[in-house]
Amino acid sequence: MKYICVLLGLLLFGTACKNDFLDTKPKGKLSDELLNTPDGIESLCVSAYAALAGPEGNDGTFLSPTTNWVYGDVRAETAYKGGGGIGDIGEFNAFETFNGVYATNGLLDRKWFNLYISVQRANNAIRRLNAVTEQQVPLKNIRLGEMRFLRAHFFFELSRLFNKIPYFDENVATKDYIKISNIEFTRDQILEKIAAEFAAAAELLPATQPEPGRATKYAAKAYEAKVTLYRAYKQNADNTLAGVDQTLLNKVISLCDDVIANGGYHLLSDFQQLSQAEYDNSRESVFAVQYSINDGTAQGRINWSNLLNAPRGPAYSGDGFFQPSQNLVNSYKTDANGLPLFDSYNNSNIMTVGDGLNNNVDPRLDFTVGRIGIRWKNYAAAPYGADWAREPATYGYYANKKALVSPESPSMVKGFPWGGSALNFCIIRYPDLLLWKAEALIELGRQVEAVSLINETRTRAGNSKYVLAWNNTSSTDYAARYTIATYQPGVNCNWTQDYARKALRFERKLEFAMEGERFFDLIRWGIAERVLNEEYFAKEKNLRTYLQNAKFIKGRDEYFPIPQAQINFSGGLYKQNPGYL
Repeated sequence: MKYICVLLGLLLFGTACKNDFLDTKPKGKLSDELLNTPDGIESLCVSAYAALAGPEGNDGTFLSPTTNWVYGDVRAETAYKGGGGIGDIGEFNAFETFNGVYATNGLLDRKWFNLYISVQRANNAIRRLNAVTEQQVPLKNIRLGEMRFLRAHFFFELSRLFNKIPYFDENVATKDYIKISNIEFTRDQILEKIAAEFAAAAELLPATQPEPGRATKYAAKAYEAKVTLYRAYKQNADNTLAGVDQTLLNKVISLCDDVIANGGYHLLSDFQQLSQAEYDNSRESVFAVQYSINDGTAQGRINWSNLLNAPRGPAYSGDGFFQPSQNLVNSYKTDANGLPLFDSYNNSNIMTVGDGLNNNVDPRLDFTVGRIGIRWKNYAAAPYGADWAREPATYGYYANKKALVSPESPSMVKGFPWGGSALNFCIIRYPDLLLWKAEALIELGRQVEAVSLINETRTRAGNSKYVLAWNNTSSTDYAARYTIATYQPGVNCNWTQDYARKALRFERKLEFAMEGERFFDLIRWGIAERVLNEEYFAKEKNLRTYLQNAKFIKGRDEYFPIPQAQINFSGGLYKQNPGYL
């Protein structure tokens, strides 16, 4: 349901004073009599859904993006910050290089603040729902399930960004927020509580909803599987990997099996349909942030989180942030059998200009990345060109292609906000279930059972309609030498546990590139230091001079610092994360 994320002006909470991180005050005073009505409670629920797109609406959402592009890809080896140079939103440059990430970073305070505003919106709705009967509000239990789902989502984001967080429910009075320590619960205890919230939500929610965009039973079970998988990877006090819990891995498999068998989800037939608003809320979408245009509001409910991320070229005239890295582009190379080059993909670079004829490449490369000389979606004036890049001397020429609709689409805003469209942002899509289950199976030593799951995403990529050469002379005159195959143990690969683990982790990198998840995967697996320092910065600094001093510090950079403004607000009760004192 597209309208579900339309902000109600009456219920905007985003202008509260930063010195009071949760005691947000509405712009207009609403009486208990009004809010306790079915319509009032429904409005509170809609307000909580609206927070998925950013509780501040279009006012600065790009500075604390809910799509996680800067937190989940720019901090990984898959993307550069982009934009007009390293000083263009320098805070994001600090995130990318892991240099100068201080507790006084105002954008971190903003992110923390906005997520707790979002938690409060869910809590406000839950309090009101708890105070009425089903006779008064027939959808009481369903809405309670939805609000518990949303609250769990916001806490999960807080947990994987900041780790040490204050956790509370709707029963804590606003005046008592300041008394809650951020070290009352460990990471594992927080994740256990979040998983339990999703489980409780699933008990209250229906299998399907009459309006797309609302949480369902199987969306809650899917999210519980995700949180349980994170929890399975135990961490030491210094954030390093302590081990993997097999009982929790089995729980992940059970949850995934339930959702796969009963949720009604399937892969779309063509990977490129993920970039078409016509396929919003498709069979692949498990849970998504809802966006819209032409919905009766001035500019529509478009994705303000990605405001900066359209390329500069004539099709969009954007700000050119969030550019794919050379490392990511090289990752799409395949061998003669159509399989990834796990250990040698980064030994040489695919050329900036539409190279692909000199390399076998996974077709997802040109579905995900804009490359010079390669057709850009359905844009008919010209292929992607050098003039589409804003600051090529610093960030190169690649552009993020996946998150944008085609320029001629009726789902796109013409002009500002550049590239804004009705394209939803998927928080969980069906391939997540396949690959989470595969990951759990592999870590349990049951890697043979994981082959078919990984192959499903590869088969879909191979069956998708490939990008044609710009001056194609036939329907098979492709822009590159697209070569992709499934894993056939004993035929084209030796499917050991180690090989299967590499295959799974590489498949997540290729399938979910530029979707804001990669950094969190690296942290979960305990391999961020090696991947970023040894495999990424060591080579990439020769291409991007601003990365010369970039370095991931193990035991510190797994999480952001607790914002100093919040430590001050707590009167020193909050404790800082390791390495930031």
